[in-house]
Amino acid sequence: MGAFVISKRFNGEYKFVFSSRKGKVIFTSVSCKAKSVCEEMIQEMKADISKFSFSRQKAVSGKYSFRLSKEGMVLANSRKYTTELRVQKGIDEIVKDVASAEILDFSENDFVFPDAEVIFQEDE
Repeated sequence: MGAFVISKRFNGEYKFVFSSRKGKVIFTSVSCKAKSVCEEMIQEMKADISKFSFSRQKAVSGKYSFRLSKEGMVLANSRKYTTELRVQKGIDEIVKDVASAEILDFSENDFVFPDAEVIFQEDE
């Protein structure tokens, strides 16, 4: 089972990634001004991924990737892959796991491991 992970970018905008069951990022969304936009896109993907299209690309470097779009609007870019077969495996994993993927929200936490912050302060 994969997972959607919502987080905040340094510029204050939001993004989400879709990670495989092994924890590898498969794609990263475009920046969104509001967290609710991320949540809406995730729910749409979970409801019916067949409404989205995958366009494969090959970079000058020889690496492969894909873009996830809906109605002509690019919503996410994949990580780089070494072969076309790996790109297809990434797409297949999304199609198979997206409906049951859990949603993790780390956008409100400035420091994900608060206990570690306390330890660092005590050492000073």
